[in-house]
Amino acid sequence: MVRELQVVPYDSRWPERFAREADRLRAIFGAQVVAIHHIGSTAIPNVSAKPIIDVLVEVASIEAIDAFNQEMIERGYLPKGEFGIPGRRFFIKGTEERRSHHVHVFQAGDPEMERHLAFRDYMIAHPDEAEAYTVLKRELAREFPHDAEGYMAGKNDFIVEVERKTLAWRRET
Repeated sequence: MVRELQVVPYDSRWPERFAREADRLRAIFGAQVVAIHHIGSTAIPNVSAKPIIDVLVEVASIEAIDAFNQEMIERGYLPKGEFGIPGRRFFIKGTEERRSHHVHVFQAGDPEMERHLAFRDYMIAHPDEAEAYTVLKRELAREFPHDAEGYMAGKNDFIVEVERKTLAWRRET
């Protein structure tokens, strides 16, 4: 079965779904948890998104997280290791084809974690940019309904430009 990319209108239940999953993850990772953040498009009000909740778990020790893989499996997650980002642990809740959550685990202070949070905060503060992102994602989902790599590549230039603006905005605020 091939995973179909869907970009749907903002759902006001996404923050609640995040909060419930954050509670579950706190119960699993326990004292390792420094903070849990809602990231990605589902964390940006009024932005269309793939209906997959992105959760960023900030932990004391990234190496310690590997010891939780079995418990994560028992709770419906697929451990994916670093999955292309050194120093991260990535988990999919569900299956490769049908997933409800992505969990990104970073050690506190990791610059990749900060990049995700800054992007979210910038988009919330700049609704015109968020709307442009919505339009782009809808177009890409139509163009690449079964091609996640094509969809991601299509977003790349926009994301790089927003990240450039985010750095300047963070310096100003």
